Amino acid sequence: MNREAENRHNHIEILAPAGSYESLTAALAAGADAIYAGGMRFGARAYAGNLDEEQYLRAIDEVHLQQRKIYMTVNTLLKDYELAELYEYLLPYYRQGLDAVIVQDLGVFSFIREVFPDLPVHVSTQMTVTGEYGAEFFGRKGATRIVPAREISLEEVRRMKERTGLEMECFVHGAMCYCYSGQCLMSSMIGGRSGNRGQCAQPCRLPYSVEGKKPQDLMSLKDLCTIEMIPDLIEAGIDSFKIEGRMKQPEYVYTVVRMYRKYVNLYLQKGRDGFRVKPEDLKTLENAYRRRGYMKGYYQCENGRSMLSLKRPKGEEQVETLPEFSKKQEKIKGVFTLSEGSRAKIDLCCREVSVSCEGAEVQKALKQPLDEKRIDKQMRKTGQTPFTFDELEIHTEGSIFLPMQAINELRRESLGLLEEKLLEPYRRTSESSECVETFFERQDEICHEYNNVPADERFTVRVCTPEQFEAAAGREDVAVILAESTLCEAKEWKNLREKLSDDQKLYLAMPYIFRKRAVKLFEQYYAELKKSFDGVMIRNFESLAWLKEKNYTDEILTDYNMYVFNHSGKAFLKQEGISRFTASVELNGRELKDCGLLGGMLSIYGYQPVMITANCIQKNTRSCERKPSLLYLTDRYQNRFPVRNECSFCYNIIYNPVPLMLMKQHKEIRNLQPSALRLDFTMESGKETRDIINVYGDVFLRGRNAQLPEASYTKGHFKRGVK
Repeated sequence: MNREAENRHNHIEILAPAGSYESLTAALAAGADAIYAGGMRFGARAYAGNLDEEQYLRAIDEVHLQQRKIYMTVNTLLKDYELAELYEYLLPYYRQGLDAVIVQDLGVFSFIREVFPDLPVHVSTQMTVTGEYGAEFFGRKGATRIVPAREISLEEVRRMKERTGLEMECFVHGAMCYCYSGQCLMSSMIGGRSGNRGQCAQPCRLPYSVEGKKPQDLMSLKDLCTIEMIPDLIEAGIDSFKIEGRMKQPEYVYTVVRMYRKYVNLYLQKGRDGFRVKPEDLKTLENAYRRRGYMKGYYQCENGRSMLSLKRPKGEEQVETLPEFSKKQEKIKGVFTLSEGSRAKIDLCCREVSVSCEGAEVQKALKQPLDEKRIDKQMRKTGQTPFTFDELEIHTEGSIFLPMQAINELRRESLGLLEEKLLEPYRRTSESSECVETFFERQDEICHEYNNVPADERFTVRVCTPEQFEAAAGREDVAVILAESTLCEAKEWKNLREKLSDDQKLYLAMPYIFRKRAVKLFEQYYAELKKSFDGVMIRNFESLAWLKEKNYTDEILTDYNMYVFNHSGKAFLKQEGISRFTASVELNGRELKDCGLLGGMLSIYGYQPVMITANCIQKNTRSCERKPSLLYLTDRYQNRFPVRNECSFCYNIIYNPVPLMLMKQHKEIRNLQPSALRLDFTMESGKETRDIINVYGDVFLRGRNAQLPEASYTKGHFKRGVK
């Protein structure tokens, strides 16, 4: 074992899922160091059993008595009314000693950091942190731990750890999403069940076909299994080994946790040279869940067909039978003193905590005096309490008598007192509710600054192709053009401005994922970016942190996937210098009004991205040609999902089969008072782009009646929203 691993060995955490109390008990018995579990609200597994308040409070105590930890998942996007209820929801768990919360929502992040400042916040994998820039950003904001995107490599994990010093919690076993977590709207758009709200219907597990070929599970990844990579994972700087499975049974949780506990310990004891996973243990682990097969994830591989579960493996699942295990009890020491005429007294000691407790007065025995063996036997009946006597001294003086009931009562009272004393360091006093009011008042004040953002009477248009750019450049109805960074080669960015009219602005839409390839390109062409564009639109916090490091001073806009679901999230972006945000596509009209669109852009036309993926449909069904292309995935209902592979940054964008069309809702939209109306063009030709700009201009800008040719469209979530 190398020195770095040796110095860190006390911090290698096996983090287990608990979708039920039974799973929590199984995980602790198998050797988990920490548990992550959802309560009855705001967790990304709405259909897991989850723990009610009474169970969760009991779980916090049980975990702490065993010197373990428990983290609560509050990793969904919250609407304003829900954020207002978060204080009362979290308060009991906070008081009880909850160790941390895992969050996705920017508003929730801000709320907890201010209202519960000593409650650690872990950044969820749904925040799509893919590198050191994003990790460093959230570290400065007060996060103590990052759960990075599952698509990153071990080298990227290592760089994040070295640069930030933050705790790194990485998935090591279990189901894998096809999409970058937090970037998926497929379930939401086609079925109304939002993954961002914990209700994903898993459409990626269904069969799809490409170009009329036989349907296959083209978006169903195999499960992750990295037990053979434990030395590499630890040496890369991973602090917490996260096991997925809040929807799985306790038997599965027990089996997986037990195996990872065993082999992490093996590495820490014997190092890399002594590390070897026994074939029978690997088979036991693989047999615990056989629906998709196993692979080693993205840690050493960018993507590839071998990661897909095109066919389900043969054989039956052979999960270990959950063994009979009693509740773990802490070993304690006790001294029980009984002296005639004095009150019975017991002194207990557990770890470094001691308590003393007195009971009834000891009487003189009239007939049969108590002997020490009988007292010892009675005192050791600790039952389902958290304790068992390791050492118990009985001191008696004279011929004494004490009723068994009195002994039992003293035992119960003293053990209860010891439990309270052991849990006392975890308890917190209540934060004043006044700070909640102050928080929301401050957020409203910050959001009010967006009221000063002038509204564009003309459209903001996003374009992906030169033909679309030509159709928008110089148009009277277009105030701003958002040019995708893949529109042309970076060295040609300077040519775009020449085609604009004098009153048009040009912004660069930066990549959805900002990893090594993107950083390298933008480092090379930063001067050109500054010279050619009036500002940028970003889709991730890596881009924001990178721009801040460059002391970038021009305008920064955000896209829909830097979610603004509530006033607090909007205030978060404003404080970071965001000039305009794009409204969430999962809020309906009423919710958009509640959140407020002053300072916001509202998309009213376009094929909306439903997935951003590291795996490539083109590569997995044809071959990697290392150049952008467009193909279509066809589902069982013959819906055709356009897929664009962005080779410059090595990711796919999967779009909704039909475009958003909110032309008939123009009166409602105008009443919302967005600061900009946005038209997004992706697959459209130059002529189609001009036609759509014209017809939208007639309706929204000139008050005329107009309609597009007959075609299929969607109103998205403007009417229905998500639960």
